[in-house]
This record gives sequence, structure tokens and C-alpha cells, in this order.
Amino acid sequence: MLASESKDLIEQAQFLSQQARDPAPHYEHSQIGYNYRMSNMLAAIGRGQLTVLKERVKTKREIFEHYKNALSDMPGVEFMPEAPYGKSNRWLTVILIDPDRFGADREDVRLALEKKNIESRPVWKPMHMQPVFKGCRMVGGNVSESLFKQGLCLPSGTAMTKEDFDRVVGVIQETAKCCV
Repeated sequence: MLASESKDLIEQAQFLSQQARDPAPHYEHSQIGYNYRMSNMLAAIGRGQLTVLKERVKTKREIFEHYKNALSDMPGVEFMPEAPYGKSNRWLTVILIDPDRFGADREDVRLALEKKNIESRPVWKPMHMQPVFKGCRMVGGNVSESLFKQGLCLPSGTAMTKEDFDRVVGVIQETAKCCV
């Protein structure tokens, strides 16, 4: 769903979402477009999900708080702060691991969780590090590279139990102890 008070922005978004096809009798594209249109069925499911959105966000924020309460005192573990100008939905709980202070790096923790059949993932790899963009010009500093190197996305499903949380936290704590 897209909402805006600007008719021009809506028209541009619709144009891009329909492969940015120029008005010609043949397929001609002067801009890169996408095929991001949503079917009526997916739109109906999305509307239905809006009825539980507040509860899901509440649960996601509780998940974040559980992890933060359990791990924030550990040296070398940081949590993403909440911006003072808004309220995060905390859809995904991410920790940053400083290997010098924690005693293990992000990959050590991820692999320790994997050994216990607990899925976690590194933070998204920056676009300029993706093979498809090799050789493209990049501007800016190395913040995204640092986040990728140190960031770990923890399990944050809304069906997680206290036992699930304790298991994840326990593996993270054990990894720090075994590697210090």
C-alpha cells in the first residue's frame, strides 16, 4: 500500500512499479522500473494483517526488551538505540558484537547458535559489497561495513517462548565465556 498527499509522487511510484514502461507501442524504458504491483489477494491479506498490527508491534518490542535485559550487561554487546524522534517497531532484534570486548566475533556466535539448531543471520550485506555491484563507485564511510561485520539478527518470532529466549541467551553467554 502506498499513501501520499502528492499526486505526482503517486503517479511516479505507479510508473516505476509497472516496469517504468514508456508510452510507446513497443517496450521502451528510459528509467529502471520494477514489477512490484500487488495482487488483489495479497492486498486482502495485508488489510487483514492490519487488524493485528498493534499487537504484533507490542510483542516485537517485548522480544527486544527481553534480549536487552538479558544481554545488555555483557561486555561487547550493544543494541540498536531507539531514535528520539520516533518509536521503533523493533521488528527485528539486532545486536552488535565487539569481538575485542566480547571475546568472540559475530560469526562465532552465529555458528554456536547454528550448532544448537537456532537460526540467526548477519546483518544485511551492504550493497557496495555485493558481487553484482563489484566495481561500482561507492560514496560514504564504512558504517555499513562495520554493521555487517559486527551485527547479528537474533531470532524474533512472535511465537517464541521464554524457554526459546533463554536458550538463545544461554548460547550467546556460553560463547562469550568459552572464547574469552
